[in-house]
Amino acid sequence: MTAENQRRAWMSLLAKAPADRLLALWQEHGAAPAFHWLRAPEIGATMVRGRLGGTGAPFNLGEMTLTRCALQLESGEVGHGYVQGRDKQKAEIAALVDALMQGPEAAAVEVAILKPLGDELAEAKTTRAEKAAATKVDFFTMVRGED
Repeated sequence: MTAENQRRAWMSLLAKAPADRLLALWQEHGAAPAFHWLRAPEIGATMVRGRLGGTGAPFNLGEMTLTRCALQLESGEVGHGYVQGRDKQKAEIAALVDALMQGPEAAAVEVAILKPLGDELAEAKTTRAEKAAATKVDFFTMVRGED
């Protein structure tokens, strides 16, 4: 996996993580490193686009609220946080984790924060899939003897 794809994966994981769980893991990890804001957390809206069948022409589905921020650690790494909703604290934590994942603490942050989040989200996805499978109805057609 390329570095760009790895970063895309952890940014996606941070954006999808429940805010309370991310905060709990962050607090367990320890004190926040010193940083300064490049862009303080700000709330705005973004257009969500979709495609019919995943291959059709793109269309505007609607807008969603988004919180974003950017920061720089004193060691020089730059982190960005983009999260759905109006949670400035979650965006800040996401940016801090992003910055730390680009430095020497990456392995420790991955074990302490990203791995548990990934496992929990995968488990939740499996549970949802099992619930959906339990409601599946199989339709079949019986062949009549007249044909």
